Amino acid sequence: MSGSLAARLPAAVKLGVPLAAALLAAAACSSSSSSGNAGRYGGGTPAAGASGSAMTIETHTGSAGTFLTDGSGRAVYMFAKDGTDKSACDGACASAWPPVTTAGSPAASGGAKSSDLGTLTRSDGTKQVTYDGHALYYFAGDTSAGQTNGQGVNGFGAKWWLVAPSGAIITGTGAGAAPGSSPTASKAAWS
Repeated sequence: MSGSLAARLPAAVKLGVPLAAALLAAAACSSSSSSGNAGRYGGGTPAAGASGSAMTIETHTGSAGTFLTDGSGRAVYMFAKDGTDKSACDGACASAWPPVTTAGSPAASGGAKSSDLGTLTRSDGTKQVTYDGHALYYFAGDTSAGQTNGQGVNGFGAKWWLVAPSGAIITGTGAGAAPGSSPTASKAAWS
């Protein structure tokens, strides 16, 4: 028996072991509950607050008009499939569209209205922020403040929309909208 064990292993095994380890590590990172938000863009949801403080919902103005964001300027969305005070997004959906969670009562800033803010309790016990009765989510494809890459995306059985300070959904311009269209806010599409 000459040569090392590694030299005698098939190439698939040599590649498979590190790949399996990387996949396990990635799965372990993404399987944490939304109450343990990582506070970073792209791989998790921003934390409700380092000391367990409440989430702040405020407004930002961009190509889609004026829309709701968290206190860090990250866009928040609503899912057209959700019911009033009910989330229809969990599992793989919640990985792509992480719920906006809070440790306390959410607060409003800028053009957001505190009277429209509330929470619902998710199946894992976390408190998800609602606005005008509809659950709010981040989009994992938004990697920095001000991005609206989830606007108009059709995924997990329905469309995802930015939310106007009035509580209406915003359709039209943004990353997922048709070129040349103008922003439109519609209360009717919430239901």
